[in-house]
Order: sequence, then structure tokens, then C-alpha cells
Amino acid sequence: MDRDATNEEMEPMAGKKKWSELNRRGKWRVLVLGTAQLALQFVVLKDLSERHESEVRGPKSAWVAGSFVNFIGPLAYLVAGRVKK
Repeated sequence: MDRDATNEEMEPMAGKKKWSELNRRGKWRVLVLGTAQLALQFVVLKDLSERHESEVRGPKSAWVAGSFVNFIGPLAYLVAGRVKK
């Protein structure tokens, strides 16, 4: 880091806050979005466990790993990863 950096440059990004620093609305958003992410991932993992390999586009293991990418992974699988019956 540059020795001439100001204190402002050394502080963490403004978007990152501790739980205790969040107001009620912020905490509510984190809980709702976290619950939605977990629900999506659960749906995808359950679907993958019950689906035959021939009903999935690409390797199932790749979709399982991809399901851990927040929102994008589960949504990508639900939109493009399943072969329509």
C-alpha cells in the first residue's frame, strides 16, 4: 500500500458493515435474501438428486458446484440445466 494513502483510502469499503451496524431494514433484507438463496439451492440440490443424468444438460457434479454461486448458479440450473420432459 502506498505510504501516502489517506485514512479514507485505508478504511473498508462503505458497503461492508457489521451485523450490529445494520438498521432493521438492512437486517431484514439480509435475512430475506439469505433465506431465498438457501431455498433456491435446496430446490436445485433436491432436483439434481432425483433427476437422471440424461435429464440434465452437462455433468450433474458441475451443476451441484454451480448451485453454490449465489443466486446465479441455482437460477442458471433452473432455466438452462434441465432437459424439458
